Amino acid sequence: MTDLAEPAAAEGVGADTPRPQTLLLTFLGGHVLDRGIHVATASVLDVLDRVGVSEHATRSTLSRMARRGLLHRVRRGRHVYVGLTERSRAILHDGERRIWHAGAVNRQWDGTWTLLGFSMPESWQRQRHALRSRLLWSGFGSLQGGLWIAPGRVDPAPLLDGLGADGHVKVFQARTLAPTEVAEIVREAWDIEELAGHYRAFLARWQNPTTQAADSLARDLLLESDWLQTIRTDPRLPREHLPADWPAEPAQELFYALSTELKPAAHTIAASILDTITDEQADED
Repeated sequence: MTDLAEPAAAEGVGADTPRPQTLLLTFLGGHVLDRGIHVATASVLDVLDRVGVSEHATRSTLSRMARRGLLHRVRRGRHVYVGLTERSRAILHDGERRIWHAGAVNRQWDGTWTLLGFSMPESWQRQRHALRSRLLWSGFGSLQGGLWIAPGRVDPAPLLDGLGADGHVKVFQARTLAPTEVAEIVREAWDIEELAGHYRAFLARWQNPTTQAADSLARDLLLESDWLQTIRTDPRLPREHLPADWPAEPAQELFYALSTELKPAAHTIAASILDTITDEQADED
């Protein structure tokens, strides 16, 4: 889940450019997912070069993702090809759902909250960091102490997968009762102005874009990666508890409009430059 929405910049990209892993996963989600193919690393280098990522940064990202079980690598002749694993497919399908189906605004909240509390040993720094990252991606805010809260019904299984922390976590579903006020919960658990600022910044970047992209493929990757980073910490709070001028809706409309405009040419360019083999060919001995 969190692999799809890493914030900040990394080696080989500018401060306003999404990280190489975010760009790479966005590319894989748009041009490899559900197609039954592996793509040559040379093609990946070409694509990420179009968005300003250095060869060194791309190769480092590919190696790191392969070590983490996000990519399957195979050599055929002089070329190395990379394909998706079960784990990366799950991550990409989750991102696909978040972008194209869930939407940025929650208009169907039924009044239910999911609460999750955890207490882990001090030595479990990696597990605590991973769980907090997953909680943020899944829409949780920190209510108090080790208690986190999210609107709606959130399945805890993906949050805890692989952490070995089940015995240190308690999960509940609940509804508020008087004297608790939903507006107070929203103010305490989330920085609404900061969330709104992410959407306003997206609008400012893309209403009159100054980003120099090589072509429609590059621009589409930058757009979708930027949108992922914009929504990555948005809990999709109930619309009735958000300000009247909430900027998520116009930002989403702009993203959808630009994406619709860019995708046909982006797919045409990708089809012309990508060196691919089928998953069956990749599995041959």
